[in-house]
Amino acid sequence: MRSLTSSSAPSTPGGAHHPLANQVGGHAGVQTTADGSLLIKPALALEHAFYQTLAADETLAPLRRWVPRFLGTLRLEGQQSASGDGLLAVPGLKETERESLVLENLSHRFAKPNILDVKLGTVLYDEDAPPDKKARMINTARNTTSLETGIRLTGFQVYDNATSQPVVTPKSYGKSIAPADLPTGIARFFPVSVSPPPPLSGTPDLGLPARTLLPLLEHIRGDVVAIRGVLGDTELRMVGGSMLIMYEADVASAEAGLAWLAQHPNWYDEQDDEEDEEDEDEGELDEGVGEEAGEVIVVESGGADADGSDEDSDEEEQQPPYTVRLIDFAHTRLKPGAGPDVGVLKGVDTVLALLDGRIADVKRELEAT
Repeated sequence: MRSLTSSSAPSTPGGAHHPLANQVGGHAGVQTTADGSLLIKPALALEHAFYQTLAADETLAPLRRWVPRFLGTLRLEGQQSASGDGLLAVPGLKETERESLVLENLSHRFAKPNILDVKLGTVLYDEDAPPDKKARMINTARNTTSLETGIRLTGFQVYDNATSQPVVTPKSYGKSIAPADLPTGIARFFPVSVSPPPPLSGTPDLGLPARTLLPLLEHIRGDVVAIRGVLGDTELRMVGGSMLIMYEADVASAEAGLAWLAQHPNWYDEQDDEEDEEDEDEGELDEGVGEEAGEVIVVESGGADADGSDEDSDEEEQQPPYTVRLIDFAHTRLKPGAGPDVGVLKGVDTVLALLDGRIADVKRELEAT
C-alpha cells in the first residue's frame, strides 16, 4: 500500500480538482482530481466509518471487491500565509467540510462510459431521521418504484454514437415511472444500435450491436448474482445506497475488452494477487503533507492502494469493459446479528429480473437477424 504524496494529493476546496462531469446520481459536491483518476467527496461520518471498517474487518473481505477502492482521507488544515511561515483559516469553511474521502473514479478507465445509478432498498430513511423526514421518505418510496420493487432508476447516461456525447436521462424520469415501466427504462440504458442509423431522423444513435451487448449483459448479470450472494451474507442496513453499472459505449473498446476477458476469466483474482505483492514491497502506509493552491492538506492513508499513480502508469491496466459496484454509504450501518437488508436484496432481485428480460430481448433480436 502507498500513501498519497504531495504531488498526487488532490485538494479540497480551491485546489486542482473539478466537479465530476458524468455524475448521474447522488448529491452534488463530488470532485475529481485533475487527471480524473480519483474522486473526492465530503467525509460524512457513517460513510467514513463504513470504509474504515471494511478495510480492517476480515469478515467483510468478500464485500471489498464490490465497492470503490477507498484510498484514504484528505484534511484541509488552512491556507499558507504569504510569507510561508504559518497557516491562515480558510474563509467560510465549516468544520464538516475540512475532511474528504478519496476513492477511485470508476469511470476513469472507460473511453465512453454508459452509466446507470440504481438506488437500492425499500426503506429510504435512516434510523435517526426526524419524524417529518421519515414520513416524507415513506411517501417517496410508496409513490415511486422503491417500495414495490426495491429499486429506483436514479439517473443514467448513454453515449450517442454519432456525436460522441452522452445523452442524460435525469432523476425525474426514475421518480415518474411505475414498476411496469422498469423494463423500458433498462432497455433505454442497454439499447441495441441501429446500423446504419436512420438518415436525418433526428434521434440519437445509441447503443452497441446486439452481438456485443449480449455478452456484456451476461457478464454484468454474473456480477450482480455475486453481489447478491455477498449481501445475503452481510448484516447491514443500507439506506440511500446504489448499485452503479457502467459499460463501454465505444464499440471497438467494448469488443477488445470482451476478447481480453475471454482470455482472462479469473482477471480479478490475478490482479488481486499482484496488488498483494506490491503492498508487501511498498511497506506500511504513512501520513504526508501536500500543498496545492496555497492550501495545506494533511493526507491520512487508510484504504487500499492510496496512490493515484503507478510506476507502470504508461501502460493502462486492462480490465473488463464494464463494472458493477455498490456506492453511497452515507447512511449505511453494519448490524451484527440483525441479518441482511431484505429491502436491498429485493432490489437486487429486481435488477436480476430486469437483466434477464433484457438478455431475452437481445437474444430475440439476434435470432431475427
